[in-house]
Amino acid sequence: MKRYFTEIIVVASLFFTSSCSSVPKSGEAQVSSSELTQTPHEHSTENPHQEDNSKTATQAKLTTSKNITPNQPVSLVIDIQDSSGKNINNFDTFQENLMHLIVVRDDLQSFDHIHPIYKGNGRFEVNATFPSVGNYTLISDYKPSGQNESVSLMKLTIPGSVPLPKNLEKFDNSKIVSNTKVNFKSSEPTIKAGKEVSLIFDLKDNANNQPIKDLQPYLGEKGHLVIIKSSFPILVSDYIHAHAVKNTPDGQVQFVTNFPQPGTYKIWVQFNRNGKINTADFWVNAS
Repeated sequence: MKRYFTEIIVVASLFFTSSCSSVPKSGEAQVSSSELTQTPHEHSTENPHQEDNSKTATQAKLTTSKNITPNQPVSLVIDIQDSSGKNINNFDTFQENLMHLIVVRDDLQSFDHIHPIYKGNGRFEVNATFPSVGNYTLISDYKPSGQNESVSLMKLTIPGSVPLPKNLEKFDNSKIVSNTKVNFKSSEPTIKAGKEVSLIFDLKDNANNQPIKDLQPYLGEKGHLVIIKSSFPILVSDYIHAHAVKNTPDGQVQFVTNFPQPGTYKIWVQFNRNGKINTADFWVNAS
């Protein structure tokens, strides 16, 4: 590996080490990697730290450049290995990709969903842009051949002085994204932790307020939904990846999921309109 690359591997045995709250100012990014052996799914209420011996333990090793500047493309290299450090070679496609990588700042103020390219021998590569300094969590979602989906968390710190938040975000149920009005509602007036709930997004053209009819598939479905619990540090149990319900009316995307623990969650719904991927975010409480 070239000298300007650095990798600091933190092996966590069925738990994840808390990230440091301070942000270094030396100009050098801090990188860590984690492992897990059990993957939570959108309907799972299992203990995310309980070992499942029927699955192969995996770990994701992140390598990136030593110096990272906000708003500049950064090369990320992710190596997927088993618990002994041996590269995993074969992966199954799910939702049209071999890996989904979710990148969020730990305060959930920024979000990105990208798809690393598989280079063989367990290695994935992708360029990412981090919009501001701070602590980030990278959630890699992948499927070793013949197994269930696996999720690994990696931590990355972009050094610098963190600005104070401008305004507190509101718990609005309506957002305008590009030329689409997104109205969010749930099937239950109060979301209860551990109870199945439908999350419904009505998509209307902002010009005429009519349901859109030009919704196109995204990742093989009508839409995509990522949910992350506001937590410090973010753990794999805080991540929910939900799948869209099929055969919903025009202009509507619906998901069925549950929120495993009480708390505040942020949700990002993504949909494809006229070939452009739109993202709308909302805050919800689970009691």
